Amino acid sequence: MSEGELRCGTDGGVATVVISNPAKRNAMTPRMWRALPGLLAELAADRAVRAVVLTGAGGTFCAGADITSLRAGSEGTQGLAEAAEEALAAFPKPTLAAVRGHCVGGGCQLAAACDLRFAAEDALFGVTPAKLGIVYPAGATRRLVRLLGPATAKYLLFSAELIDAARALRTGLVDEVLPAAGLDARVAEFTGVLAARSQLTQAAAKEFADTAGVPGERDGDGGPPSGAGADAARIAHWARQARAAGDAAEGVAAFLERREPRFTWTV
Repeated sequence: MSEGELRCGTDGGVATVVISNPAKRNAMTPRMWRALPGLLAELAADRAVRAVVLTGAGGTFCAGADITSLRAGSEGTQGLAEAAEEALAAFPKPTLAAVRGHCVGGGCQLAAACDLRFAAEDALFGVTPAKLGIVYPAGATRRLVRLLGPATAKYLLFSAELIDAARALRTGLVDEVLPAAGLDARVAEFTGVLAARSQLTQAAAKEFADTAGVPGERDGDGGPPSGAGADAARIAHWARQARAAGDAAEGVAAFLERREPRFTWTV
């Protein structure tokens, strides 16, 4: 029985994580769910990595969790999937899902946990726990609602229907739709742009965007909520980082000198 694997390579500051289980349309096995948080931790600690692309091997992104593992025990597999999803959502650098073919169930869960999603025209998206009688995780549900709004999130969760890339673009599930032949080039171009930008700006923006409307999400040290002062503490934290980093001075100098900036602050 295929166990599948996660492959990873880095080029120009961009790490690409490939979901590979071609015999099962890149379905995630328990071993693959377990491996993802550790792999992401390694990439987060690597200062040379400035962005991460998540994609699938061949012509599909991910068909979700391996159904045979659900038969063996859905609660354990769901816990592994939730941990992997939350590790991806919490990754401190920009993440982008490059989607071809089916992006269904746990695959859509992973794509939604990325910051951005670029899709080929042939991509199909679905959130399918209603076909299996599974309770979709609370964190994943809230993430869908924040991304799509409650009506579209309910449509996908209630019906388990698949939607095409054009509808995914209209609803905000994806950010760009491209011809299949042009997806890799566009992803490489855009992530190259991300890798050249200020990580300080990106890290602060990611935190503020991800905690918008969730007061007290983190305290001044990035730990658990500490009450009403948490937002002010995080603003003060990033103000200190900005003063110490020198990215703003470099950005202004580069603009005036008509050159590309060389930002040095890293996550």
